[in-house]
Amino acid sequence: MTTGRLGGLGAIVSAPLHTVAAVLAALVVMVAAPLVAQDPEPAAPQAPVVDSIVVIGNHRLKAEEITNFSGVQLFQPINFRTVQRAIAGLYATSQFDDVRVDGHEVEGRFIVTLIVKERPILQRWSIRGVEKIEESAVRKKVSVLEGRPIDRVAVARSRAAIDSLYKKRGYYASVTKIVENRHDTTNAVDVVFDVKEGGRVAISQVVIEGNEKFKDKEVVAAMSSRPEGFWWFRKGEYSEDKVEDDLRNKIPQWYANRGHVDLRVLTDTLIADSTPGKAILKITLDEGKPYKVGGFDIVGNRRFSSEELSLFFPFGTAVVSGSGKDVGAPFSRADWEAATEKVRNVYSNNGYITSSVEPEEVRRTGADGKPMVDLRWRVFEGQPATINKIVVVGNDVTHERVIREQIVLLPGMTFNRDLLIRSYQNVSNLNFFEQPLPPPDVQQAENGVDVDVTFRVTEKNTGNVNFGASVGQGVGVGGFLGLEEPNLFGKGKKGRVQWQFGKNINDFNLSYSDPAIRDSRISGTLTLFNSRQRYTVGDLGRIRREGANVQLGFPFFGSRYTRVFASYGFQRNRFTDTPADIADRYRCDKGCSRSSLGMSLVRDTRIGLPFPVAGTSITTSAEYDGGFLGGSGNYQKVDLEGQWFTPLNRPSGEGFGGGVQFTLGFKAKSGFVFGDVGPFFYELYSLGGVQYGIPLRGYEEFGITPRGYDPSASGSSVRPESFGKSYAAFTIEAGARLSQQFYVNIFSDAGNVYARARQYNPSRLFRSIGAGVALISPLGPIGIDLGYGLDRTDANGKPKPAWQLHFRLGNFF
Repeated sequence: MTTGRLGGLGAIVSAPLHTVAAVLAALVVMVAAPLVAQDPEPAAPQAPVVDSIVVIGNHRLKAEEITNFSGVQLFQPINFRTVQRAIAGLYATSQFDDVRVDGHEVEGRFIVTLIVKERPILQRWSIRGVEKIEESAVRKKVSVLEGRPIDRVAVARSRAAIDSLYKKRGYYASVTKIVENRHDTTNAVDVVFDVKEGGRVAISQVVIEGNEKFKDKEVVAAMSSRPEGFWWFRKGEYSEDKVEDDLRNKIPQWYANRGHVDLRVLTDTLIADSTPGKAILKITLDEGKPYKVGGFDIVGNRRFSSEELSLFFPFGTAVVSGSGKDVGAPFSRADWEAATEKVRNVYSNNGYITSSVEPEEVRRTGADGKPMVDLRWRVFEGQPATINKIVVVGNDVTHERVIREQIVLLPGMTFNRDLLIRSYQNVSNLNFFEQPLPPPDVQQAENGVDVDVTFRVTEKNTGNVNFGASVGQGVGVGGFLGLEEPNLFGKGKKGRVQWQFGKNINDFNLSYSDPAIRDSRISGTLTLFNSRQRYTVGDLGRIRREGANVQLGFPFFGSRYTRVFASYGFQRNRFTDTPADIADRYRCDKGCSRSSLGMSLVRDTRIGLPFPVAGTSITTSAEYDGGFLGGSGNYQKVDLEGQWFTPLNRPSGEGFGGGVQFTLGFKAKSGFVFGDVGPFFYELYSLGGVQYGIPLRGYEEFGITPRGYDPSASGSSVRPESFGKSYAAFTIEAGARLSQQFYVNIFSDAGNVYARARQYNPSRLFRSIGAGVALISPLGPIGIDLGYGLDRTDANGKPKPAWQLHFRLGNFF
């Protein structure tokens, strides 16, 4: 085979040259033939070169600015990428609503045309139709800027934010529309966010699913979002913020207070009810299992022993830290947190202001398979602090001694938080400064161990002139004019001139009080009076009184809150137009005089005056009239009064007050007269109404007599039998101190008057319930009470309870 191939090659090589050339030519023709048969590929078109740029549609911007924004350049090639960049660049300026790029060739020159539609300038935006939500809250949701081209994305975002706000507040039917008002002469526009609020969605029912331990109504009672009810204040209005607070805080806290610390809120859904504007709130829970208290331990305590701190442990009286035994009591998060706060206060009241008490909970499964929680107080005591100095700032008028007299902390004392709060309350009770006072500032002293306490006050105008009209069920219509300064000379001295006048009254009163005579702790009050009164209530006739009274006060064994008062008074009375039956009983033909000595013991720790929210006031007084002192009467009088107030909520500001404060109060009063009052019948006791005698709301003036309820009492007549020598009166009230000048309350009164002291019987009382409002106005105090007399009867003695409105104004409050 090799040979054969060699032979063939040799034959070709040995062939004639002209034959070889012919063969090669044929091969070349065969290879090149297909290439010659195809057409040659055309050359790529050249990008046109921009010869001119034309801008159409601009009014506010110059053509050169628009050309620069587009990025298109003269004498440079232009293609589709250049066009895309030009459109994007123009839109990015936020100056245009529409942009187009066009190009055409004219006489061999390529012209680019930029066609724009400029955005109008937003001259002004406003909101319309907002009534049910604060307009300021709605305006905060608008994020458009005036004086710039209108940003339609921002406008749409603002509209969505307004709609979201309304839905969050429960107005699911609200719709916000955008209204543009264009100006004819300028390229400007006003935008109006037109809100159609619609009605607020009301919760008709709250459905709780997954709750096995507690009923739906128990869980719902702990929520802020409750279904609408019969009463007007149970509107059931839906609020997303309230629902979120219920789901995140109130429901978990309520369950944790009952041992279910593993509670989970799985879902919440608002389902439209069949009734328009109504919805069903559906909440799904996983209650988890209730925990019981396991072991208890305290670590880090040195100042107080574990036995002392264990006394504050809320889940058993005989539990001692570190015993290693399971307590077994049901766990309550509220009780645990309250006990922790008490331990913190113990340290704060003993100078450990930098200390901290951290509550710890360790969950585990007990031997019986039930969940347990081990509790621990981890204490970081730090070092005790003493008071280095006390600084008062801002008292431009009031002398510093007056303020320091109210501060119960002293330099060198161990810091005590309770005493700090008490000092703050005492200074606030002076009522010489703007309210509420800022809390005292406690800062570390320069030595790094002690503390400096700073009280900051802002003086206010304490003096006032009041004038106006007054009306009382006791003395009719009149006027009053008064001048009062409770902080004379900046030393806390009080001066008062009061003149009340009218057809039935002419009362002039001048008094001066000094809480610290010659900078001592002895107080004194001098009162001069000259009054003429004609009582329309009871038709008691005319009484003219002239006299004076002086009183001295002394601290009781150095106490800040308890004082002993001694007083002497003298007055001369003249009676005219007195009804015959009263004149016969209490005769005074040519004028009567009255001379009396008095002694009283007063302890007052109330805070938040003039509407106290905490503290107590106890007054015991005795008065001796006539006898060796002379005068037309010969009797002795004893009065007892106690007031107790406790806060129903923890005030804001860490105990320093502020905001709305709720309080529960109890008042008890009794009085006794021994001997012959002579012509001074007004020294006896009468009960009913609010003006003349002892108040008992829900009944007419003089409506309660020693013989029982008098249905004929109408405020226009009175009999000697209306007066008694002893009485008992009690009041329970729950109030809200909205500010230092405004107070509302609900109350229950009970009282009775007795003919003689030995007939005193506090178990036989006439009762009432009601509500009241009190206001300290520039013209004086005002009070309105609406009482419902529960034990009123008709002329036949049959029960006939009824409402009674009581109004107090001016000097009679």
